Amino acid sequence: MRGLLAAIGFLTRLPVPAQAFEGAGTPARTLPWYPVVGLLIGLLLYGASWLLSSAPPLLAAALLLVFWVALTGGLHLDGLADSADAWVGGLGDRERTLAIMKDPRSGPMAVIAVVLVLLLKFAALASLPPHASALWLAPLLARSALTGAFMVTPYVRSGGLGSALVGASRGASALGLAFALLVSLFAGWGGIRAVLMALVVFVVWRLACLRRLGGMTGDTCGALAECVEAAVLVVLAIG
Repeated sequence: MRGLLAAIGFLTRLPVPAQAFEGAGTPARTLPWYPVVGLLIGLLLYGASWLLSSAPPLLAAALLLVFWVALTGGLHLDGLADSADAWVGGLGDRERTLAIMKDPRSGPMAVIAVVLVLLLKFAALASLPPHASALWLAPLLARSALTGAFMVTPYVRSGGLGSALVGASRGASALGLAFALLVSLFAGWGGIRAVLMALVVFVVWRLACLRRLGGMTGDTCGALAECVEAAVLVVLAIG
């Protein structure tokens, strides 16, 4: 269970015992639990939507989005911002792209990317019914995409935040993905559409990363999570 607690502590701002992070192999043991943490985030969002049932739709969507960002600490939004700056400023060059990602400053493309993704999420949340399955499908599939990314995509930044996850058990990670797929099917046709949308985003993201970098970094993983969440919310809101 240490791996699960460490995954909760890393992916959310929920308090966990400090002992959960002890041990040299702990980071690698967290990766298979990412889908479970994604479902936990989704269930908390689902519960928050019940509490906001009587609020006007736009206000409820705004408060729900604020809670979502606070719950995750904006972890993946930071990766999205760095990736947007690097992809545009890198001008197609691998080393320049990686160098820009390491720069803690945010340029105009970072701001634009974060604003657009949050706007899409807000509009989708305002368009969905109060207790939609999208509230738990989006974070579930986003964290599952991260597990899948480390299974099939090289990690190119030595010493990066995600380098400790490379040695995760492939068997355990596959079980985590199977869990996510099974849970998604409980949402019926909406769950199937959400899974397909997440797969499309994942394939496009992976091709882009391989062509530009030859693999992925922690920042590009953050961008993946945010794009999957936004895409799943939008496709289910449209449906």
